[in-house]
Amino acid sequence: MERIIEVVFAILILLGAVIAVISVFGLIRLPDVYLRSHAATKSATLGVLLILLGAFFYTWFIHDFFSIKLLLGILFVFITSPVAGHLNARAAYRSGVALWKGSVRDDFREAIKQERQQEIEEIKNRN
Repeated sequence: MERIIEVVFAILILLGAVIAVISVFGLIRLPDVYLRSHAATKSATLGVLLILLGAFFYTWFIHDFFSIKLLLGILFVFITSPVAGHLNARAAYRSGVALWKGSVRDDFREAIKQERQQEIEEIKNRN
């Protein structure tokens, strides 16, 4: 029974490594910073989470050790990685990095225009 559990956890870890490698191909092959950020954030996060889950369950079930550090690592990666990816893409957009020519939608453009209009109005009202 212990061997089956080890195999399941090894599959989790290997699947996480494969997903992380797939995200590397996305970083290399995708055309712009926004798509690359998406690849890095989504698939790398899932890959790291699967690796950490496999390690966490392995230490818990095989070595009978409940690792708080691994559990906190899973929690922090799950929370911070998508937020960091979003902030990187937002900073790139605000810095004027162009979208890929094949991009079909730019929902953020109108929000930026409205925000800048409000800032201009606030500056005018102060003076």
